[in-house]
Amino acid sequence: MAAELSTSINIKEPRWDQSTFIGRAKHFFTVTDPRNILLTNEQLSHAHSIITDYRKGIVSPGLTEDELWRAKYVFDSAFHPDTEEKMILIGRMSAQVPMNMTITGCMMTFYKTTPAVLFWQWINQSFNAIVNYTNRSGDAPITVSQLGTAYVSATTGAVATALGLNALTKHVSPLIGRFVPFAAVAAANCINIPLMRQRELQHGIPITDENDNRLGESTKAAQQAISQVVVSRILMASPGMAIPPFLMNHLEKKAFLKVSKSCTLQDKTLVFATPLCCALFPQKSSMSVSRLEPELQEKIRASHPGVERVYFNKGL
Repeated sequence: MAAELSTSINIKEPRWDQSTFIGRAKHFFTVTDPRNILLTNEQLSHAHSIITDYRKGIVSPGLTEDELWRAKYVFDSAFHPDTEEKMILIGRMSAQVPMNMTITGCMMTFYKTTPAVLFWQWINQSFNAIVNYTNRSGDAPITVSQLGTAYVSATTGAVATALGLNALTKHVSPLIGRFVPFAAVAAANCINIPLMRQRELQHGIPITDENDNRLGESTKAAQQAISQVVVSRILMASPGMAIPPFLMNHLEKKAFLKVSKSCTLQDKTLVFATPLCCALFPQKSSMSVSRLEPELQEKIRASHPGVERVYFNKGL
């Protein structure tokens, strides 16, 4: 009979070393795997049960280490790391490739008229708002009013930016015009992400010591977390939106062919760009205590004098 699986495996952390880019890339290739969105509720519930039981020291009969890690990544793909609530399907990182492939392909094709720009930018920013909310940091509840205000301000600001950029390119070459969606996406990310996560900037996100002991909430940590996510998202969009314009400029003029070829290019680039850009910064980010708010520094030094760095979930 095979020996029972040890209960000492640390499944609070990813399977691969997160201090290296390669380790983080392996982690995010698993987290963003588009096949995860095809998992049924029964499969998600089964993974949830395995992980919940294992954390309590209960090992499912016959469970192997590989099966445990697979369950962990199924769990992580669908449940929020702080609240453990099941995430909205299209807001999960595993939905990024198919959703962005379709939306950005259409944005890069239908960019010449104001109604088309308005519609596809609204679709894109609505999708981004869902992703930003779904992958926020922290476990504080958000009211419907706060969420509605954040959504309206984020999408309105981002769409207005896109329309403004589109208006500036009326008299430039078609090739330059094709870069408008990327410029709009980059600018909109700088607006959408902070606004959808504005509660974190106002009230802070949970920070812990290296042993996961909660030390308080920090707005400085929230600023670093959101800045890192903005950079990752812009770079995530760049391969699929900065390279195809050169190729698409020579494609057939039929809209269907343009969409279809754009989607193919998007598919190939997003499959790699999404996990690699997520891996630029550790999911469990950190900062020196000396960079926190003065009052929080005093509190930590009084209650935990040996702590020099704090840790937090940056979100995605």
